[in-house]
Amino acid sequence: MSLEPFAVIVLVTVFLSIFIRSTFGFGDALIAMPVLAMTVGLQVATPLVALIANTVAFTILLKNWRNVRLESTWRLVVSSLLGIPIGLVFLKGMYEGTAKVLLALLIVSFSVYNLLKPRLSVLAGDKLAYVFGLLAGIVGGAYNTNGPLVVMYGTLKKWPAESFQATLQSYFFPTGLLIVLGHGLAGLWTPDVLRLYVVSLPVAFLAVLLGSRLNRSIPQGKFDRYVNIFLIVIGVMLFVNSIW
Repeated sequence: MSLEPFAVIVLVTVFLSIFIRSTFGFGDALIAMPVLAMTVGLQVATPLVALIANTVAFTILLKNWRNVRLESTWRLVVSSLLGIPIGLVFLKGMYEGTAKVLLALLIVSFSVYNLLKPRLSVLAGDKLAYVFGLLAGIVGGAYNTNGPLVVMYGTLKKWPAESFQATLQSYFFPTGLLIVLGHGLAGLWTPDVLRLYVVSLPVAFLAVLLGSRLNRSIPQGKFDRYVNIFLIVIGVMLFVNSIW
């Protein structure tokens, strides 16, 4: 299949999705996957998005590793790795649409409540990281939507913008690496995927640079508000996707 006619669409989509990711720390897959799946097909879009996302996570970590909340990261990663096989075993099947709707409603309700009641108490300690990580692993293993629950945890912890972005990448990188390796073992790293990946890298790095600058320029109070608004958008997109 010749992918050249779709190259501009791919590059624009990669730029926009990675710009959002590097600004807020999440959301790129839910933006990129629908467009790229319709443009180049699911067999190309899935491994392509995973490769780019993991490269971006690694890039942001290299630059901002000092801002990572390691005490939260390792708890979220370990519990997510335990949750992923549970999701694969128990949540696939006839209740998939219902579970996605419930997750979307949870995300939207949480974010709307945060916007209306911005003086919520900050979570003390990191014990709840195990709970959020486990739930994120379960829904991630079943529906590839682990991001919002980790974002909700970071919101409750009131991480500053630079720590929010860096800590999310420290979670997404090891979990995403397993996904990328799985794609490779499954034979999904085709010449088309690798060619688009290489072509997309300069655009992705430019988006990281611009998004990171925007991330640092947003005041903490406004950053929390923007994250909650973006979570509402993600929840609505997930809801529409689940009933489409």
